[in-house]
Amino acid sequence: MTSATTDLRADAEALLRELAGPAARLRDDQWLAIEALVVHRRRALVVQRTGWGKSAVYFISAKLLRARGHGPTVIVSPLLALMRNQVDSAQRAGVRAATINSGNMTEWDEIHQRIADREVDVLLVSPERLNNPDFRDQVLPSLAADAGLVVVDEAHCVSDWGHDFRPDYRRIRTLIAELGDGIPVLATTATANDRVVADVSAQLGVGGTETLVLRGGLERESLSLSVVRIDEATKRAAWLGQRLSSLPGSGIIYTLTVSAARELAELLTEQGHAVAAYTGQTETAEREQLESDLLGNRVKALVATSALGMGFDKPDLGFVVHLGAPSSPISYYQQVGRAGRSTDRAEVVLLPGHEDRQIWSYFASVAFPREPVVRRVLAVLDPERPQSTQALEPLVELNRSRLEMVLKVLDVDGAVRRVRGGWIGTGQPWEYDAPRYERLEQARTAEQQAMIDYQSTSMCRMEFLRRQLDDPLLTDAPAPCGRCDTCTGATVDTSVDDDAVTRTRARLDRPGVDLAPRKQWPTGLSKLGISLSGKITDGPETGRVIGRLSDLGWGPRLRSLLDAPDGPIPDAVVDAAIRVLAAWDWEVRPASVVALESETRPQLVASLASRLAEVGRLTDLGVLHRTPGHPPVSAANSAYRVAGLVGGWTAPDLAAVEGPILLVSDVTDTGWTLTVAARELRSAGADGVLPFALASVS
Repeated sequence: MTSATTDLRADAEALLRELAGPAARLRDDQWLAIEALVVHRRRALVVQRTGWGKSAVYFISAKLLRARGHGPTVIVSPLLALMRNQVDSAQRAGVRAATINSGNMTEWDEIHQRIADREVDVLLVSPERLNNPDFRDQVLPSLAADAGLVVVDEAHCVSDWGHDFRPDYRRIRTLIAELGDGIPVLATTATANDRVVADVSAQLGVGGTETLVLRGGLERESLSLSVVRIDEATKRAAWLGQRLSSLPGSGIIYTLTVSAARELAELLTEQGHAVAAYTGQTETAEREQLESDLLGNRVKALVATSALGMGFDKPDLGFVVHLGAPSSPISYYQQVGRAGRSTDRAEVVLLPGHEDRQIWSYFASVAFPREPVVRRVLAVLDPERPQSTQALEPLVELNRSRLEMVLKVLDVDGAVRRVRGGWIGTGQPWEYDAPRYERLEQARTAEQQAMIDYQSTSMCRMEFLRRQLDDPLLTDAPAPCGRCDTCTGATVDTSVDDDAVTRTRARLDRPGVDLAPRKQWPTGLSKLGISLSGKITDGPETGRVIGRLSDLGWGPRLRSLLDAPDGPIPDAVVDAAIRVLAAWDWEVRPASVVALESETRPQLVASLASRLAEVGRLTDLGVLHRTPGHPPVSAANSAYRVAGLVGGWTAPDLAAVEGPILLVSDVTDTGWTLTVAARELRSAGADGVLPFALASVS
């Protein structure tokens, strides 16, 4: 080692102490990465477990490069929580950091000016910003030419083989290809198996540059892994409520859906636990406060979806509980890795449910669409006139989120381009990589099976997870962790106090969820021959459902009911419907009821309407039948769906019917079926329509 290198390492050690405290020392691979970036100006991929110190590598490298006269470091970071933690870390090391993301739009112009004035050492940007036309065309070129270092954090998002692939991350390959000579690149992640490592390495090495891969072991000596099997969802929630206070410190309780997070947080709060819900729908300011509350141990737990995941740094997090299993061991390991970074022991508990597979199936249904659908997107794009996603939506059979995803992938592939005002077609040839998408689907299926196998394995659970992530330090005959339930033979007590179950069931059995009406017709209906636009003035009023299919309490029962063969409505469900109607704060009570014809459950829906008419002394108007010969509607896209629904029912003359009509259905998803059916009833003379469904999808 030369004297210059020795001095550089001493500088790096000093910066690490500023970041992590006076006792901190660089790991060998940390130094190898810093040396590769600062001295040799290389491209490197660091795959190390959570808490290893990956952020120290890029902050120290950024400071050292800046001291040597190089430009600012650009860090592409996927989550707002991660950015906030990183900015705080940077400031501890004297690094001037700024971030551009969806939560600080009012500061963008000021930050752009600070970059131009060389007052920023580190700029953190969200991947979505890389394809914003103004940022891409005005800010990014100068950064790409003058950057001292480019960092891709949570780099598994680059690869569609990763557990959290994001189309915007594909833009990074283009950014790397356009970098000036000698600008080093660092990619970091804690969760990458062999396939993801190879994919990310290849993308970093675009242009023939070799990528240095520094990959460590994934053993987590502090984690005590266990699986608790309780068949009934209500009992699982009651068990958690009974055990929560005994779990060490504060922690995170993960759920698979937003509604489950909210419902569980409400339940635990009513039981006296200091918890709060944290989801992708939580406002930015509230997220910051909730993160602060957890960091300061002012709450026992945050009940969260995967929105609280990558990069959230609380070294003394005492536990992670999953109420419902994630769809892959890789994403599971990523989430449980939040716990026990600086503690001797942290509890990790998985409470799987029968409904998990149905939720996985739903999320899998939003994968990359089939080739004819993608070709249709390309066909409707204009090469010169930009079209917004909103304008394109009525022209293709994709909902907006999937359309956005397809456009981003096509953009990176060069077939479309995002410009001011929307998207244009480039006319470049494009190939649908069917074999790759088929392999992806197979990989996802294998991951789901592995997660099911994890629940019943007799193998050491830590070894199982390490094998799934292709841990390079895992031997053929590894020593068992000695902490998990399979290693210790410990049997978790799954008993639940009867009173606790009763109270939990009473809370979760409380039926009734508001069903907000659609307020605006989809744009572009005129292109499909439908003369509807603007505000909806002849639709339904606010409706109600018994529960959501993702609810902890009513969800399993409603799914079971809807999966069963068609038949008369069970008494217990009628009782729940009556409770919902009794608590409904309507302005005018309905005087009549009509069943919306169901193709799959005609007997179920008709019998529910009939029973409600009998109990509520409502006039039974029978069934609102589909118009003969009207084609079924399967489109997920709002405009196509509305176009297919208009004229879909034959309503009787309702001019003589007084008061609102209760419109009964089985399941509502987008809300368009009930909206258009209500419009048909209003057109036939109904004074008003109050929708009521057994279940909503979300």
